[in-house]
Amino acid sequence: MTSRNLPGPRPYGPAAGIAAGVLGLGVAELIAALAGGASPLLALGDRVIDLTPRWLKEAAVATFGTADKPILLACVALVTLALLGVAGALAVRRLALGAGMLILLGAVDIAALLADRAGNGTAGIVALVVGLAVGIGALGLLTRPLRVPDRAPADAEAPEGFDRRRFLVSATAVAAAGVAGGVGAKVVTARRHPATTVAIPAVVSPAAPLPAGAELRIDGLTPHLTPVDDFYRIDIALLTPRVDIADYRLKIHGLVDNPVELTYEDLLAMPLYERRVTICCVSNEVGGDLIGNATWTGVRIRDVLQRAGLDPDADAVKSTGADGITIGTPLEALTDGRDSLLAIAQDGEPLTRDHGFPVRMVVPGLYGYVSATKWLTDLEVTRFADFRAYWTDRGWSAEGPIKTQCRIDLPGEEVMPGERTVAGVAWAQHRGVSKVEVRIDDGAWQPATLAAEDSIDTWRQWTFRWDATEGEHRIQARAYDRTGTPQTETEAPPAPDGASGYPTRTVTVG
Repeated sequence: MTSRNLPGPRPYGPAAGIAAGVLGLGVAELIAALAGGASPLLALGDRVIDLTPRWLKEAAVATFGTADKPILLACVALVTLALLGVAGALAVRRLALGAGMLILLGAVDIAALLADRAGNGTAGIVALVVGLAVGIGALGLLTRPLRVPDRAPADAEAPEGFDRRRFLVSATAVAAAGVAGGVGAKVVTARRHPATTVAIPAVVSPAAPLPAGAELRIDGLTPHLTPVDDFYRIDIALLTPRVDIADYRLKIHGLVDNPVELTYEDLLAMPLYERRVTICCVSNEVGGDLIGNATWTGVRIRDVLQRAGLDPDADAVKSTGADGITIGTPLEALTDGRDSLLAIAQDGEPLTRDHGFPVRMVVPGLYGYVSATKWLTDLEVTRFADFRAYWTDRGWSAEGPIKTQCRIDLPGEEVMPGERTVAGVAWAQHRGVSKVEVRIDDGAWQPATLAAEDSIDTWRQWTFRWDATEGEHRIQARAYDRTGTPQTETEAPPAPDGASGYPTRTVTVG
């Protein structure tokens, strides 16, 4: 079949660009994986995260929750494919134009690799340069039979002898080879970091038995302990870091008398404590679900810091994770006697990779953005005045005490008339919840019934009996901490130090 029976070359140019770009990217990903470098695609996604305005990040978390990163990565991939299509269309007119477009895209990715938070960008840059050369070569070969004279009209036919079927087979094979390279990169990464089975030693201080009445077991009410699979995950890592415990090192340095470096085995050999602690993300909207309660096992952070010896001028600890995150935590919260842990286990099992394996921080009373560093590799004792952390650089407050809050889980949006259960959970970590009140349709506040208190570091379930009458009703709730202070009615967004306001639920009875 010749060009005289075919449409012009324009539809095939973008296809050639996409196929060549996918091949180049697949080669780059595979080489980067073999060399232990950063993934070019993920580095670009990480850079997009870093440059995204705070308001847009909050909107993404509020809209997509824990699916925000897969959606972001999909958007980056779609935009990349579109730009590769443009490169192919340009190459049909002049190969230099298409190659220039690919080089421009590569330069953007190199800039992202140079800013790689985990410091693994160099090998990724070398891999990207090789992949870029392969992609440009493939673009030239795929567009050669499509090329038309510079002054040809936009609807010009493909050159004489163009074989549509051969082109499609070639483009498909090139794209498939790129996909195979990407899959190979994932296989190499998985084999480089195989799953590890760890036996958690016996603890010296187990968690206190759960008090009778702390778990109400009402259908639809949040359970007292959050299953690991349901536990929220909010972080900046597009791909969960894979840390080998054989090579793991935790460095404690800065304003200390004796810098310390601990292996994973060193941590397992230290006294282990087991505590139930509720942790919360600062991005949690009023009534939101970015919060969970679990049993954590780990080493007390104050024990590790005491081993290093603290400079009296220090007032903060800067922690770093394997994903490149930096977090600043008030030193007082790590040394004042609360159960701040270097956690190695959640609900009796080693941490999962998604939740920070092999080591993460758990600090009662502080939002995660100033305390819950996952994949922990470094603790620098310092002063708040001497550093800025990832989130404070983006406008969040330097210290993040968790605000007193509650959530309404029941009833649903539609119920039948009669006596109904209003229920939820309330939290004021490291202060404790003293009471919860409920009001219907802006009426008087009425006391709810609290479940037994587990500890001041965990949330409490609560219930309220409501005589539901036909019509539409508005239910609100508020919690008090043990100082007698109620949660504030003033509505505020999560930024810069946590959302506030009353949780509200509209229910139709009838």
